[in-house]
Amino acid sequence: MERMQQVVWRARAAFNSGRSRALEFRMQQLKALKQMLQEKEKDILAAIRADLHKSEPNAYCHEILGLLGELALVMDKLKSWAAPQPVKKNLLTMRDEAYIFPEPLGVVLIIGAWNYPFALVIQPLIGAIAAGNAVVVKPSEISWNTSQLLADLLPQYLDQELYPVVTGGVSETTELLTQRFDHILYTGNSTVGKIVMAAAAKYLTPVTLELGGKSPCYIDTDCDLAVACRRITWGKYMNCGQTCIAPDYILCNPSIQSSVVENIKAALQEFYGEDVKSSPDYERVVNKHHFRRILGLMEGQTIAHGGEVDEASCFIAPTILTDVSPESKVMEEEIFGPVLPIVTVDNVDEAIEFINRREKPLALYVFSNSKKLIKRVISETSSGGVTGNDVIMHYLLSTLPFGGVGNSGMGAYHGKHSFETFSHHRSCLIKDLKMESTNKLRYPPGSMKKVNWAKFFLLKRFNRGRVGLVALVLLGIVAALVLK
Repeated sequence: MERMQQVVWRARAAFNSGRSRALEFRMQQLKALKQMLQEKEKDILAAIRADLHKSEPNAYCHEILGLLGELALVMDKLKSWAAPQPVKKNLLTMRDEAYIFPEPLGVVLIIGAWNYPFALVIQPLIGAIAAGNAVVVKPSEISWNTSQLLADLLPQYLDQELYPVVTGGVSETTELLTQRFDHILYTGNSTVGKIVMAAAAKYLTPVTLELGGKSPCYIDTDCDLAVACRRITWGKYMNCGQTCIAPDYILCNPSIQSSVVENIKAALQEFYGEDVKSSPDYERVVNKHHFRRILGLMEGQTIAHGGEVDEASCFIAPTILTDVSPESKVMEEEIFGPVLPIVTVDNVDEAIEFINRREKPLALYVFSNSKKLIKRVISETSSGGVTGNDVIMHYLLSTLPFGGVGNSGMGAYHGKHSFETFSHHRSCLIKDLKMESTNKLRYPPGSMKKVNWAKFFLLKRFNRGRVGLVALVLLGIVAALVLK
């Protein structure tokens, strides 16, 4: 406990020194992060490979490329994001200065996840640094190699007092959560998300929870199945299915179920060849615990394709399950692995009803030649995000906030949304000490004459041009004389 207190205390003392607030300092730290990504690329890729059996091209695309894009965007826009934002004024405040000032929250805790162990730490860290905060970084202990690398690299490139790294498992995270933070961002499952939120409640600490859930994928009968299934196959089996916004299950009409299976099989052949196990592009389940958990979900199901496993290497072949019952075990929890159940529904109405009976997912996917149908599904369901006629791609657009809703999380980040998540939007109004007579409207004693003038000033829409300003001055003089 004392160690965690010291870590957080040092971070808070560093934040209170004020050095993280300066834009020049923030930019310097962001540039240092970019330098780290470039200079230590090989080390980063090696750690990710050791944790997830991921090839260098895949690891670079999944974990580094997006961060470089995020850094470029943030460094380009930070000055404008951090500037005071003027707001519209009413007649009573027309002469005053009114603006929103983004200020740092303070000391932030970022708890990363193991499935993308580097990116899911560094991406929110970029936003927190940009907003001027101190940040305590807690990588996932499950991705041990990447966790140790982060603990080694970040102090070499960033301010060690402002951005400490804490490694360890459940006990260390539990101790961290007893400390007071000004914001907590957690990526993981809803069970731990509830623990994080309960701990944060002690200090009324705001949280961003990036959780998961069973993200549905509806395929309409009016659809190019070859294209749809290729895109679904890519998103589902990437990272061995260990992606929080991967399609968790397919909903489709029984008449196209066999065609969906055949098209997915063709895409798997295209992506991974005859021997999936030897493909450099196919990852492994992170550990034996999750390997056995996924096998348990497959018990009693009809395997239309795949099903081969090797516990020694935590290999599970890309698997398709057909005619899956909505009440089966595999439909009760997020799969987070390379197993794709197909549940049949008669039409889009039944698909919408099916989705709405369950917890709100982190993502929702619809494939159809009809954009009207896609927008209907969007309007009649709820999810963290939606992509029509593709999967996962909404995550890659930095102008879209990434986050969940309900059981799949709360809050959002990416791009400017990260800066806003880690900032307090402070309301500022600066007046002068002149024209005091106009303030008699709000001073006792009250009267209906004052109420009528107040209604005019507060409710009247007024031209802000030169004529409007002249009229405003005249009205102020009139009001002052009348109220005397």
